[in-house]
This record gives sequence, C-alpha cells and structure tokens, in this order.
Amino acid sequence: MKIGFSSLSLFMTPLEEMLKIAINDGFDLMEILCEGPYLPRNLLKKENKEYLEIFESYDIEIMLHSPTIDLNPGSMNEGIREETKKQIKEALDLANLIGAVAITTHPGMVHRIEERIRNLAIDYSIETLKNCEKYSEEVGVKLSIENMPNNIKYLANSPEEHREIINEVGSSATIDWGHANTCAKSEDFLKLSKISYFHLNDNDGEKDQHLSLGEGMADFSKKFLENVDKGIIELNSYGNVLKGKEFLLKKIS
Repeated sequence: MKIGFSSLSLFMTPLEEMLKIAINDGFDLMEILCEGPYLPRNLLKKENKEYLEIFESYDIEIMLHSPTIDLNPGSMNEGIREETKKQIKEALDLANLIGAVAITTHPGMVHRIEERIRNLAIDYSIETLKNCEKYSEEVGVKLSIENMPNNIKYLANSPEEHREIINEVGSSATIDWGHANTCAKSEDFLKLSKISYFHLNDNDGEKDQHLSLGEGMADFSKKFLENVDKGIIELNSYGNVLKGKEFLLKKIS
C-alpha cells in the first residue's frame, strides 16, 4: 500500500516546501488541492512554467484534486457547467505538465431538492464529465470521480449512483472512505471496477467530519486496507496526517 496525503493539510505552503516535507516524512504520494494559490489557471501561466519543473526533482507520485469551490458539473446554469468543464481541463493540462497520474473531481450537487431537478443534474453532470473524460484520454491523465456523503443534495451519494455516473462517463473512481462511511453499505463502493485511489478520513457515520483515522466509526481494519493500493490521508492538520500514517503502518504490519 502506498500512503500519501492531501495538500489541504499544508494549505498556503509553497509547492516546493510541500514536496520536501512529503519526501522527508517518507510519503509515496501527494494530492495537490487545486484551490487558491494552486489554481491550475494561474500555475499554467508562462511565468510559472519554469517553476513547475521542481516536480522533476522529487521522486513522489502526484495526484491533483480539481477546483470545486463555486463550480458544479451538474449545475442548472449552463455558464457554470462550461466554466467547470474549462477548469477541469486546465487541471488535466497541469497534471500532464507536471507528470501527475490522475485528477479527482466532484460529480456536483443540487440546490433545489426535487426529483426531476436532481435527475436533470445527474444528466448534466454526466454530459459535462464525459467531455472531460474524452480530454483526459487525449492528455494521458486519469479522470477520477469522487463519491460524496450520504446527503440528498450531493450527486454520487450512494454506491449505486456513483457506479451509474462513472459507467456513463467512462472514468475511474476515487473512493472517499469517510464519505462512504456515511452510507448504509460502504463496502459496496469497493466493488467498483476502476478505482484510482482512496481518500482516507474518519467520521461518526452520520456526518462528513474528516476526523483523524481511528477517531470515528469507519472501518480501517487490515481486511479493508487490503483493498487500498493507494491511500491519500485527507485531513486539515498535517500533525494528524502524520498520526494517520503511523496508524496505517501499524494496521498493515
């Protein structure tokens, strides 16, 4: 099992410093959260291209989490869908430039909880992400769609709906195990055929809390971890990321 962490825990830290920290602390993977100063649109500017060569100097596998704040592939607003598509493609361009193997994106959400609106949102999300999947194949980077918590406003909030969207889009899947833990049959997420990697965090089984590993009710047994080829610890605190790494190493030893 390869272990990594999300840059969420080091948000606002310069990229090269994060890479040094990851290597010094023995991580195999790192997922860069493409928000704020790490927005692909900014990093891809001509003046930043030379700076991005730093990734060639570090032996670590990189993933990206595409921008999601204020974006929504299932939006009722065509302009929002188009901007979401554009920013996912920019994340794919950035991934291609720095040698990242995959990008994770969210499937979207609805703001008006009505069945016909929600069904339309699913259709829009599939349409948007299918276009992005086609582009991902052109640039040679995996597009991976994340499952969401068990909340009616989120798309892919169940194993069945996650599978439906992924199959229609033709993408890979990112399994957020904390999100899965809020669902009745979290183990059903493990039956997906094209799992790219996992987000690892914990909660009480009711809400998406991003607790440290072992502090909630999620299954982190050795049997579960045998399913995890690549695990990204996704927490707000880097100190808790390090505790999570030690927790996982003890579990799999």
